[in-house]
Amino acid sequence: MRLFTALDLPPDVMANLEDVLRRLKPAARIQWSRVENLHITLKFIGQFADDRLAQLKQVLAAVPRRPAIPVQVRRVGFFPNPHAPRVFWCGIEAPGLESLAADADSAAESVGVARETRPFSPHLTLARIKEPVGLQPLREAVAALPSLEFGSFEASSFFLYQSALRPGGSVYTKLAEFPLISS
Repeated sequence: MRLFTALDLPPDVMANLEDVLRRLKPAARIQWSRVENLHITLKFIGQFADDRLAQLKQVLAAVPRRPAIPVQVRRVGFFPNPHAPRVFWCGIEAPGLESLAADADSAAESVGVARETRPFSPHLTLARIKEPVGLQPLREAVAALPSLEFGSFEASSFFLYQSALRPGGSVYTKLAEFPLISS
């Protein structure tokens, strides 16, 4: 099974992003994300043996507790850069999120998952850009948005997801929730 850990978005932030995507989609013929699939990835685990799932859940449940993490969803941009974009993203500002991602990475490593080699860069993938396409209309649509502030929330848990690749796009299934705060 193909797995990852992530933060969920609350309904109000999802509604704001749905509105933004509705405004921006007509401006560029790129592979847009479905709103229901938006999440903040902490650790992409990749293929993992079904029969070891309980072990993975156990190490993720042992990630050190911490206060809820304040998350702000704002701004948009391109990875790796605006001149040769592959991903159109929405920015995430969340003090403490990098530490949580590092702890999830360490936990996964303890059960044989390769450690992340790239620096943690929290974001929401709004679209993937598979081939060169004119993005000036998209840039103009972004400039016309009333705001680049899409909402904020307190993350009090993270989740383990299964990702199933389907012809119409990935389907994500929540497998477990891991509270950040001791109850």
